[in-house]
Amino acid sequence: MWKAVLIYLCIVNFVAFLLYGVDKKKAEHHQWRIPERTLLLVAALGGGIGSYSAMHVFHHKTQHPRFTILVPLFLAIWMAGIGYLYWKVR
Repeated sequence: MWKAVLIYLCIVNFVAFLLYGVDKKKAEHHQWRIPERTLLLVAALGGGIGSYSAMHVFHHKTQHPRFTILVPLFLAIWMAGIGYLYWKVR
């Protein structure tokens, strides 16, 4: 079970990092953007590390309170949930 969870989290965080990077590049070129709802959804689905990292690597969405609050919150919820399951299943 833990292997599947780890693979899922690696994939969703990689996708999150890419989405934020693509959105930043598109913003710089005044092109079609990835909806904020999508960026937050990928963070909520377990991509908090990728989202948070991308926000700081690309300096993207760091001035938006919705992102500066929700992305770390989603990350903390996932970390707490995984920690709880780890100690419960162990």
